[in-house]
Amino acid sequence: MARRKRTSRKKSGSFFKRSSSGKDKHRDFAFGRGLKTIAIVFVLAAVVTGFYYLERYVKEVIPFSEKTGILELVNPPEWVNEALKEKIYRAAISNGEDLKLDEDAARSVQHNLDANVFWLDVIRVQITDESIRIRADWRKPVAFVKYGLQKFFVNSELVVLDFVPLPELPIVEVKGLSAKAEIPQPGSIWQHADLAAAVDILVYLDKMDELVTPDKPLLYEIAGIDVRNFNGRENSNYPHIILYAKDRTEIIWGAEIGLWQRYLEAPDSEKLAKLYNHYKEYGSLMNNVKYIDLRQPQENVPRPTDKY
Repeated sequence: MARRKRTSRKKSGSFFKRSSSGKDKHRDFAFGRGLKTIAIVFVLAAVVTGFYYLERYVKEVIPFSEKTGILELVNPPEWVNEALKEKIYRAAISNGEDLKLDEDAARSVQHNLDANVFWLDVIRVQITDESIRIRADWRKPVAFVKYGLQKFFVNSELVVLDFVPLPELPIVEVKGLSAKAEIPQPGSIWQHADLAAAVDILVYLDKMDELVTPDKPLLYEIAGIDVRNFNGRENSNYPHIILYAKDRTEIIWGAEIGLWQRYLEAPDSEKLAKLYNHYKEYGSLMNNVKYIDLRQPQENVPRPTDKY
């Protein structure tokens, strides 16, 4: 009887061989993916490092004096609007400055502002890493003058300021100025007696508003101040200075500040007290009386300034 040949288990061996090959492929795939992740990390690190060194290179290659910046007004008052800021910015670069951050640009901006912008006083220009900073004292307008076709402002020191609309600020129009008055150029001091008398009263009212009625300033209800009869030049029997509320109510002030005794009027402090007591009592200067005469002495009038 012939022996049956022993068969080898090739199938079983093949099965294990295929299984081992599958694991190897999975391991190779995972390893490859890991290499890609590491490569991406290295690439990103290289990019970041490249930007860092590029920035250092730019800073070293481009001098500070060749950088350009912006103009910056430091701490302007609340009443300064965008129109006035824009006017100042334009004047600062009126000679075509490119705003390089160097001392030459600072000197040029300083010169332009000193020569062309009279809203600012004691101007100081400083260079920073990013900007050209402008610090200054501001001239706040208190009076508006319309003279023929010209119109302009005046501050408390009688400095003439070119006109820029400032609707949020209570600027009172001065009327009845002497026809002989010659208007100086912006930035000049207009030494004119009747204008000075009107401005003195407006400055008094502005200070009283800050002390007594800061939440509802009285000046917002004043439309104009008339100095047509200043020092009685038209009629010695008529009031010298009259203010007008916005509804045309007359507020008869009388003589200029400091001359009340000469004309036997109430002291200036008493006039202020009487005016502000009326304002606080009625809540307004308008639509309650035909006129308010401040000239008659009344020693018993309480004065808001006494407690200060």
